[in-house]
This record gives sequence, structure tokens and C-alpha cells, in this order.
Amino acid sequence: MTTNFSIDLDGIRKRARSHIEAGAVTDGYQGDRDTIIKLLNDSLATELVCVLRYRQHHFMSASLGGIAGYAVTGELLQHSQEELAHADRLAERITQLGGVPDFSPQTLIARSHADYAISDSLRGMLVEDLVAERIAIDTYTAIIRFVADKDPTTRRLFEEILAQEEDHADELSDFLKRLPIS
Repeated sequence: MTTNFSIDLDGIRKRARSHIEAGAVTDGYQGDRDTIIKLLNDSLATELVCVLRYRQHHFMSASLGGIAGYAVTGELLQHSQEELAHADRLAERITQLGGVPDFSPQTLIARSHADYAISDSLRGMLVEDLVAERIAIDTYTAIIRFVADKDPTTRRLFEEILAQEEDHADELSDFLKRLPIS
């Protein structure tokens, strides 16, 4: 089966010269930029809240969880660093779309999909981290479905972040299974 494919290269070249101030956003962009920028900013808030929660849990895990807490402290720091990398990538995409990344501390919790939950036990901390990862998995999956083919770059970004969030959830679940029942 042969499919004919053609591109109006002259038309593309001409359109590339118009609206040049729009940067990466060309006439072929099919997404609702305002909505997608809002979804990206809300996800940025989610990632930043997760960075802060993981950092707090990293510093508290050894003192609250003894040997088991000491065993996971490095992993919690790594999760925090990976969440910060997600935040950076989301902020970069927001600017590519002509938006402004919202790092405002006053609105982070209100815009975040996940809560900033504190616990006084290692098990409680790991549960809160796992709940946040599960929330991210569901919200990012919904965003991927919404964006679909209208903005393939944003979709791929969320797919890549989603894969890492699923890894985090698996690791946290494994940690919880290995904790002694107290």
C-alpha cells in the first residue's frame, strides 16, 4: 500500500517568515495556547510542591525512620532532584509557547494537583509521597489525552515526565512493602 505524501514547502517557507515574533509557535500549532499554558503552570506548581515535600522528607527520613529511614534518604533526595528537573522542563515549555512560568510561592499550593503533606513517621511520609505520585500519574495522563495531537511537543514532555512519575510510584510502593509494620 503506497500513500502519497506531499508538503507545500514554498508555503511553509513563506509562513515561517510571518509572525516571526511567535518563535516556536507556528501557524501549524493546533493547541489552545492559553489552556495548555495553564495546564503547564499548574503542573509546574505540582512539581515544585513535590520538590519541597521530597526535600523535607529527605532531611527527616533518617531521624524518623531509623535504619529504614536512613536507607531511603538518598532515594528521596534523588526524587526531589528529578521533580526539580521536571519543573525546569515545564517552565521551559511555557516560555516556548509565549507564556510566563508562575513560580509564585503565594499560589503554589492552590495551583498544585498534589498537597504538601507533613507526617511524623517514615511510613506516613512515604505514603504521602506515593499519593502525590499517583495524583501526578492521573492528572498527567488526563493532560496527555487532552493535548493529544494538537501539541505533540507538550504531549511528549508530559509522557516523559509521566514515565518517571510511574517509576517513583513503583519505588515508593516497594519501600512501603519492605517497611516493618509498626
